[in-house]
Amino acid sequence: MNVGFAMCGSFCTYASVFPVMELLTRDYRVTPIFSIASNCIDSRFGSAPEHRTLAEEICGTPPLTTIDQVEPIGPKKLFDALIIAPCTGNTLAKLAHGIADGPVTMAAKSHLRNERPVVVAVSTNDALAGAAENIGRLLVRKHYYFVPFGQDDARNKPTSMVADFTKIPQTLEAALEGRQIQPILL
Repeated sequence: MNVGFAMCGSFCTYASVFPVMELLTRDYRVTPIFSIASNCIDSRFGSAPEHRTLAEEICGTPPLTTIDQVEPIGPKKLFDALIIAPCTGNTLAKLAHGIADGPVTMAAKSHLRNERPVVVAVSTNDALAGAAENIGRLLVRKHYYFVPFGQDDARNKPTSMVADFTKIPQTLEAALEGRQIQPILL
């Protein structure tokens, strides 16, 4: 089975996300996809070139980083499932409103034309504020499946939520069967 693994710019989660990507390569052929931010921005959590290199080492193929590279995902039916981890509030908003202006959102749009699952692993500081509406929109849409998520620091960041990235494999398996794992909220 072929899986796309799209990464957005929640850099603080990368240390938790990359091990899951590596775990998935045991059972799936994984192709990394980087958002514009993940492809270009260096942060205190590492540089963009370091992240691209790590993804390539894990998956054995360089990340797809442009709209031109991801557009064939749908027409060529390249993936059985697409994972977006971490999925930022910005990406949630674009997905909820049908905006495909970057590699990750175009990958999702192209992939969804085949009615195949998109697994979303939320990581946003405004999940219980501005992003809540967009999470709700995607929860009721066909072919979107959420990795269970919860507040990551309720005292200091009361609207922030993050997925339990260790549950990506379990969520993926259920999504491939057309099921949402429960509970969604941790």
